[in-house]
Amino acid sequence: MNSSNKTVAKRSQRDYTMGFKLAVVAQVEKGEMTYKQAQAHYGIQGRSTVLVWLRKHGKLDWSKPIEHSPMSKSKETPA
Repeated sequence: MNSSNKTVAKRSQRDYTMGFKLAVVAQVEKGEMTYKQAQAHYGIQGRSTVLVWLRKHGKLDWSKPIEHSPMSKSKETPA
């Protein structure tokens, strides 16, 4: 029996064209998929790669933290 040695070349960030990055960012920003779904769908290995693309190339403002509802700051307990 001959075992075949299949080597899978890991993709680096240099493999992704600007057009590909922009297409993934557009899909995530439109709500077609989450960034984690995009990673799985396109085989993107880095856990934060898509997030970096969103911050660099996306149209959303990442400079301000998200405001949570006032209920989360309430000290009252529900009845």
